[in-house]
Amino acid sequence: MTKIYAEIIGTMILVFLGNGVVANVLLSKTKGNGGGWLTITIGWALAVFIGILVSYPYSGGHLNPSVTIGFAIAGKLNWNLVPFYIFSQFIGAMLGALLVWIFYKDHFLETNKEQDKLSVFSTGPSIRNFFSNFLSEVLATFIFMLVNCYLTKKYPIVGLGILGAFLSSLVVLGIGLSLGGTTGCAINPARDLGPRIIYSIIPIPGKGKSNWDYAFIPVLGPIVGSSGAAALYLLLFS
Repeated sequence: MTKIYAEIIGTMILVFLGNGVVANVLLSKTKGNGGGWLTITIGWALAVFIGILVSYPYSGGHLNPSVTIGFAIAGKLNWNLVPFYIFSQFIGAMLGALLVWIFYKDHFLETNKEQDKLSVFSTGPSIRNFFSNFLSEVLATFIFMLVNCYLTKKYPIVGLGILGAFLSSLVVLGIGLSLGGTTGCAINPARDLGPRIIYSIIPIPGKGKSNWDYAFIPVLGPIVGSSGAAALYLLLFS
């Protein structure tokens, strides 16, 4: 149960801070309005750092179904734990998204653009091309997972703590800055689907559609990418 609680709390913090920086940049009349992609990317990297920092000692700080599946494939996690981890991550992501809405509720009321409201909760493509969008998510998550597999081999000590959180946040920062221009690089199915579900049910005035036709890409793309990275890791290092 400790692992479950850690993944819920860690993912909740991850999404609260990560989607929170998007809200701060996109929503009207915030202090950070117009801060741009650099602000969002740095904010997300710090969200990853803090989320992992509080959950790593108890669950390993996955906070991401694609990480959980990738580590299971690589032999770094018992498959019996995978459903519990993934369930916890989705619950945490939904709670984090709900907190973002509560925190920025007045600013949602001041924002007119439907896309800006949706973007606080979920990712979307700059150019809508499902094949290219899917490939973007696969490749970005492939790099993310391969590096994380290497880090856990290079620094296998249980007390990795701050170092592990810092290194993972740097990976997210690098991927966001270099590869985030196409789809926003969800990398994390829970981070996208959980908040998208919350967006679809909470009463935000003037909100648009939830873009469910696109929702499978930030879910399946990261899973395919992480699975491929884990398989390559086994081939190279086993």
